[in-house]
Amino acid sequence: MTAQTTVTYQVKGMSCAHCEGSVSSELSEIPGVSSVKAVASTGEVTVFSAAPLDEDAVRAAIDEAGFELAGKV
Repeated sequence: MTAQTTVTYQVKGMSCAHCEGSVSSELSEIPGVSSVKAVASTGEVTVFSAAPLDEDAVRAAIDEAGFELAGKV
């Protein structure tokens, strides 16, 4: 079984299910990402991937969705 990496990020600006979907969709396009769980009420986005992700790629995806990466939780 392959080890999986899980990282939770704090994202500013999410306020609804549509926001969650936008962030999840963009992050899911990063190679290696297996799933994403975004929670607008807490601003937390948990990313599950096959290997550690480049934080610049994560930041770019969140920016593309229209939100701001505040950092890791």
